[in-house]
Amino acid sequence: MNRDLHARHRAVLPDWLALYYEDPLEITHGEGRHVWDAAGNKYLDFFGGILTTMTAHALPEVTKAVAEQAGRIIHSSTLYLNRPMVELAERVAQLSGIPDARVFFTTSGTEANDTALLLATTHRRSNTILAMRNSYHGRSFSSVGITGNRGWSPTSLSPLQTLYVHGGVRTRGPYAHLDDREFIDACVADLEDLLGHTRAPAALIAEPVQGVGGFTSPPDGLYAAFREVLHERGILWIADEVQTGWGRTGEHFWGWQAHGRSGPPDIVTFAKGIGNGTSIGGVIARAEIMNCLDANSISTFGGTQLTMAAGLANLNHLLEHDLQGNARRVGGLLIERLRAVAAQVPHVREVRGRGLMIGVELTRPGTDEAAPEAASAVLEEARAGGLLVGKGGGHSTSVLRIAPPMSLTVAEAEEGAAILERALRSL
Repeated sequence: MNRDLHARHRAVLPDWLALYYEDPLEITHGEGRHVWDAAGNKYLDFFGGILTTMTAHALPEVTKAVAEQAGRIIHSSTLYLNRPMVELAERVAQLSGIPDARVFFTTSGTEANDTALLLATTHRRSNTILAMRNSYHGRSFSSVGITGNRGWSPTSLSPLQTLYVHGGVRTRGPYAHLDDREFIDACVADLEDLLGHTRAPAALIAEPVQGVGGFTSPPDGLYAAFREVLHERGILWIADEVQTGWGRTGEHFWGWQAHGRSGPPDIVTFAKGIGNGTSIGGVIARAEIMNCLDANSISTFGGTQLTMAAGLANLNHLLEHDLQGNARRVGGLLIERLRAVAAQVPHVREVRGRGLMIGVELTRPGTDEAAPEAASAVLEEARAGGLLVGKGGGHSTSVLRIAPPMSLTVAEAEEGAAILERALRSL
């Protein structure tokens, strides 16, 4: 059955539409932190549809809200007043930490980042963007143009001039040998030097924790130090919270709060987890920035009633059950468990992350050379053991990405760690 579906997939879909596994997997249904394939095999899900299933599969509150909304009206566009959209925007604006915040809903993180770039370049009258090396911001023409990860950037053509800044990866690159304070100082000096050689950019866009890049992050406070430099020159700060938002990192509700000393970002983008699998993205910005467009604009599908109902129910569940706190507690246990395993597996260079956003970087033993074949082997072995994880990484895809639903229990964390331990030891 899988082979037939795979053949049909290849016959009608693009070659570049990647599939995991030598024998690709068809997921048919899920519940809680588990999913099942077409053959009836059960898996513990440690990737959640690329961090989209934030709370749980088939969460009753979300499925009920979607069903009830579908029974009334599914969609009307932004040309009409939309109560669920207003209600979710009010909640998001209040939670954002941005003063006088306005919210615009899209259908994806890519579209959210596109919108942020449109706002920043219009507000600043500049098409120069600062971005981080090893970054990923989406698959549209403009977001590919600011993505600092060769594996996800298929063209050098772009409507923007992009300049890449140091700092997104703590343990690699020219500043890796420095301590945290020296690392931040060196990155700030690099930024100041770069700004001395170009016209004033519109904005810096940065993921607080780089997702596709392998869950890498700088020391806390780097973007606060950057913001001081940027603010002096009127340059905006865009925090790409598509993967880090809603408490996934455990310590903070937003990833930028680890860098909040100099105040909140000017613009925040979000997506993925807020919809728990439904297509929601969005942008939060100060009113003066959000309202800078001098032409008409709408969104046909952004903010549609069905997805807004799902988002409201999902956000309420997350807050009422303190899933941020659960991510901190269970994620901390899982990281320590994996670090204990890593100490005995020569292929593991580093276990890093925050909350339930964990990366396990694999290299060839005794070197810093990436080992993508090892990552693929562990991915397959983990699946055979009943665990689904993701992959990522900068120069080469050799990082296992672990991001289960934030309702993960201690017992499920231990079960997943045991499966992953066996997969790693199989190397």
